[in-house]
Amino acid sequence: MINFAPPRIDEKTIEAVAETLRSGWITTGPKTKLLEKKISEYCGVQQTLCVNSATAGLELALRWFGVGAGDEVIVPAYTYAATANVVIHCGATPVLTDINKNDFCISVEAIEKAITSRTKVIMPVDFGGLPCDYDSINTLVEKVKNKFIARSDNQQKLGRILVLSDAAHSMGATYKGKTAGILTDISVFSFHAVKNLTTAEGGAMLFNLPAPFDNATIYKELSILSLHGQTKDALAKMQKGNWKYDIAVAGFKCNMTDLAATIGLIELERYKDDTLVKRKAIVDAYSNFFSKCSWAELPISKDNDRESSYHLFALRIRNITEEQRDKIIQKIFDRDVSVNVHFIPIPMMSFYKNLGYKMSDYPVTYDNFSREISLPVYYDLTMEQVDIVAKAVKDSVEEVI
Repeated sequence: MINFAPPRIDEKTIEAVAETLRSGWITTGPKTKLLEKKISEYCGVQQTLCVNSATAGLELALRWFGVGAGDEVIVPAYTYAATANVVIHCGATPVLTDINKNDFCISVEAIEKAITSRTKVIMPVDFGGLPCDYDSINTLVEKVKNKFIARSDNQQKLGRILVLSDAAHSMGATYKGKTAGILTDISVFSFHAVKNLTTAEGGAMLFNLPAPFDNATIYKELSILSLHGQTKDALAKMQKGNWKYDIAVAGFKCNMTDLAATIGLIELERYKDDTLVKRKAIVDAYSNFFSKCSWAELPISKDNDRESSYHLFALRIRNITEEQRDKIIQKIFDRDVSVNVHFIPIPMMSFYKNLGYKMSDYPVTYDNFSREISLPVYYDLTMEQVDIVAKAVKDSVEEVI
């Protein structure tokens, strides 16, 4: 069976984790701080805070900005539920919008139509690792500043809608010569087990807020918020005579551990010149194979402004129904190849349907979803296996259509 997305775990990773275990320091400590520094250097951003998931990072950012009951947050209908769930956690309302037909990213035109005086945050999603059109989104929030009504100190200080990038997929992607993570106010990466760069579970918040904000101060505030509101982490308290601490706020528990950070440090060390190179080669091989199939609609991995992180190969089949797509997937699995679908849109989920969201309001989202099949892309996938996957998909499609 060819799996869908197993993590890259080799002896170098195992030995590094063993070394951390032997050190006796396994919670937030020097490895986590080093990973934050290395991510900041990689992305060209001043401050990075590592947390235990991208979901936690998104929620921390919303709460820091004072998002709550009565507020609205604009989210694409085509994303994993976590993007909308964090808005619900804060007591606010997710305002779903449709996407672009060609690249799965949020439609800037749809964003503009959705903005009201209650809008506090826009959360673009870099689908499959391809950055959204951040110049247009960043320009838009300046254009509609007159609609913005601040309800917290940080909202007053920013004076406009916050752009919070759900960059879960896009570590290493680029947009107009800039690396994902520095493309807007705050960006959040995921290091979940199936992501390009994994820490088993984990995420990172990257701060790029404009003056008068001081990103180093925001890092300190959110470090405290991520650890019960405690003013000193375990590493600081271990210094001689430094045991006293305070609880400054009723915070959360979502700090990253040194065990997780150790995996991330190994992954980051070989990310640009090894991991991304291999993933691009796999995506290019799929693209070359399926470009010869008239029924295949290939994902955009690179254009004049953007290059993705090659996180997904989201193949679409032309002129099929959702039921036909599901039959094709079953036939692929019958050939011992694992595939997936990214994603079941938010309005199709029971929780959100019960809130009144309707899939019919997002026709582009539904059309893309109903025809999409994600193919395996991971470091240890061989080119021989890529060929097996491609042929299994082709044969399965042509048995159905």
